[in-house]
Amino acid sequence: MMFIVRWLLRALKWLLLFFFASTILAVVAYRFLPVPLTPLMLIRCGEQLKNGKELKLHHDWVPLESISPHLPVAVMASEDQLFLKHNGFDTKAIMKAYEKNKKRKKPMGGSTITQQTAKNVFLWHGQNYLRKGLEAYFTVLMELFWSKQRIMEVYLNSIEMGDGIYGAEAVAQHHFGKSAEKLTRSECALIAATLPNPLMRNSQHPTPYLYKRQKQIEHQMKFIPTFPKEGEKVNPKTTSGGIYHQ
Repeated sequence: MMFIVRWLLRALKWLLLFFFASTILAVVAYRFLPVPLTPLMLIRCGEQLKNGKELKLHHDWVPLESISPHLPVAVMASEDQLFLKHNGFDTKAIMKAYEKNKKRKKPMGGSTITQQTAKNVFLWHGQNYLRKGLEAYFTVLMELFWSKQRIMEVYLNSIEMGDGIYGAEAVAQHHFGKSAEKLTRSECALIAATLPNPLMRNSQHPTPYLYKRQKQIEHQMKFIPTFPKEGEKVNPKTTSGGIYHQ
């Protein structure tokens, strides 16, 4: 019996060592390498095949410098206005979501851009405690090993932005007929307006609600600093020389 217990403990130790080594290595590797596929992309492809639909996966990686400078500001205005200030977690947003979820049947999230990136790149979608715990773990690793610019770059290249559409370049090409670099301020705000549910909210065919949300985001963008370039010091109060996005 003691032999079995010792064997199980030894196996658990090696399993934990493998988990930490492999996950840290993956995070460090993605600090420099493009993310070719995400779990969600594979899940969506599986759903398409299961439902007898045409297989659609549009994903074209581009560097942050080749994405309109309006888009990082738009997603911060919409999803995470404290992105440049926090260390991966917005405790006020988390507590606010927790209190609201007590009265809601469908839970709302309080995830930061870093948390969403951790979920998109390394995990599956869901609300169970295991996934949320792993999300927190990867969030800490990403904030430790990645710059804010790299987190934003991976986020904008990996996030679902439509049916079979992932990332800024793909949505720019398929919904606006241009490269991500050429997206206008209004188009970026419209894309950001779809992000809570890009399968139900289509930036190519906006509803009156989306137009309303677009205007709200454009207004909020005025109070968001212009996103700093790689190597520039991230000042929590005024980045890029204190210039706010207009």
